[in-house]
Parts: sequence; C-alpha cells; structure tokens
Amino acid sequence: MEDNKGSWGTVALTALPAAIWGSTYAVTQEWLPPGRPLFAATVRALPVGLLMLLWLRRLPRGDWWWRALVLGSLNIGVFYALLFVAAYRLPSGLGATLVATAPVVTMVVARILLGERPTRVAVGAGLVGLVGVGLLVVRGGLDRPVDAVGLLAGVLAVVSASTGFVLTRRWAPRDHVVTVTAWQLVAGGLVLLPLAAVVEGTPPALDLPALGALAYLGLLGSGLAYVLWFRGLSLLGPTNASIIGLVNPVVGVLLGVLVLGEDFGAVHLAGMVLVVGSVLAAQQPVRDAVARALARPTRADAAVEVPRRAGVDAGACHG
Repeated sequence: MEDNKGSWGTVALTALPAAIWGSTYAVTQEWLPPGRPLFAATVRALPVGLLMLLWLRRLPRGDWWWRALVLGSLNIGVFYALLFVAAYRLPSGLGATLVATAPVVTMVVARILLGERPTRVAVGAGLVGLVGVGLLVVRGGLDRPVDAVGLLAGVLAVVSASTGFVLTRRWAPRDHVVTVTAWQLVAGGLVLLPLAAVVEGTPPALDLPALGALAYLGLLGSGLAYVLWFRGLSLLGPTNASIIGLVNPVVGVLLGVLVLGEDFGAVHLAGMVLVVGSVLAAQQPVRDAVARALARPTRADAAVEVPRRAGVDAGACHG
C-alpha cells in the first residue's frame, strides 16, 4: 500500500507546481505564437534542462542513460507535445480539467507496475475529484462542439505523465532530485527537437511577450515545478501526488475567467469546492488534524469527567 505520509510543507510544495501548470493554458493562448505546440514544448524543456545540466555537471551512469530517456520522454517529451496540442485546441478550463483524471489513471498504472493498492481515502478522493471535474467541464458549454484532436491529446498526455511518475517511483533514483530533473528535461527536449523541426519547420519570430511567456514556462513551469513535483512524488507516492495535482484545473479555470474572460457560475464553484475538498481529504496532515479535533474533549465532556473522576477517587479512598 502506498505511503501517503507527509508534512504540511511537503503538501504545499507539491501543490505549487500543480498551480503553476494550471496557468499553461491561459499563457499559451494569450502570448505564445499560434499553431506551434511542438516549438513551445521544446523551448519550454530543453534550454532550462541544459542550463541545469551545465550548472550540476553530472551525467547519468549505467542504467540511468536509458531510464532518463524513458522518463524524459514520458514526463517531458511526449507529455509536453500532447499538452500543447491540447492547450492550443481546447478552452483553458477544459484543457486544465483533463489533468484531473490523473489520480484515477495513476492508481491503475501503480497497481499494474508497482502492485500497490490505493487506500480507500485515495479512491474516494479521486472519485469526488472526478465529480468536481465533471462540473468544471460544464463551463465549456455542453452545446458547444469540443475539438476531438485536442481532447484526445489531453487524455494521452495524462496517460503518458502518469506512467512516467509511477516509473520514477519504481526506479527510485539515488541522485539528487535536481539532477534527475535536469536529465529528464534534456532527454525530453532532445526527443522534441527533431519532431518540432520536421513537423513545424523553422522557429517563429517571437515578440517580447512571447519571450517572457516562454521564460516563465521554462524556468518556473519546468525547472522549479518539476524539481518540487519529483520531490513530492518521492515522499508522497504517485497516487497522492496526482491527487494534489487536482489544484491544476482549479487554477486553469480561474485564469480562464480572469485572463481569457471565460464564463463562470454556481455549478463551476461547486465543482471547485469538490476538487479542493478531495485534495485536502487525501492528505495525511489534514486527516491527522481532523482526528485530533474529533478526539479533543469538549467543555461539557470535561465538566462531566471531573466529578466522575472525583467520585472514583473518593471511592478508592474509602475502600
């Protein structure tokens, strides 16, 4: 069974990259060149990965050459390519909410690859999160056609990343999390580079807002975010980390409303409440705090307990 223990700090730091990733959709649609998802994915991964590698000066050894390639492809290369296809073709909120299917997918993959049974709390949180996702998806409008290619790309992106996260846990790298993250970013970027060149041709001209958006997505959305995410993955396990990832669609929906002017209503608010509630319910510090609160005696209980104990003590004296 998966170890889901963690401190408040671990939970918060693992939620931060999920929040940053939730901004990908709005940033892509607002500031990046249109129709260049592979270029955007490559520039997001490879430069920051190379900078980290030059700073660390540490290359993979032994099996970690091919493992870094596999993990980099699943977590970065394939995932980014599919993610940006979805980001260009789907509304901000809908694209972000697809990521919320990750807990269920991760539970299945972890069961297959690790033989881990998810806890009842994790299963319940994942199902409640899916209900919240369903309510958030409504914000895209049931009467509006959904781009099938974008939808398929979003689903496959979740499957790719979930498999990569579980394999990261299975292989349990001994090197520092920053080092392993750098290997994966470089490997994923190198997978994307020839693909982007063949499919999309020469890089597009970039204005200052586009350069700023790529810097944000690279430095924060890739470098910092993946270091924190892989750290949380090693401490919390893939299932609980993926449940924390439900913060992603909440941020995506909010930014879709604030930046892109997308609609928002009471149904979507209810969906957010369910999503956030499921994230909190799955975390050990939250459950520990609730258990302590329920076990703490009330003032009325204490008032009854004092006379009762006094009677017992008096009986003992007369015995």
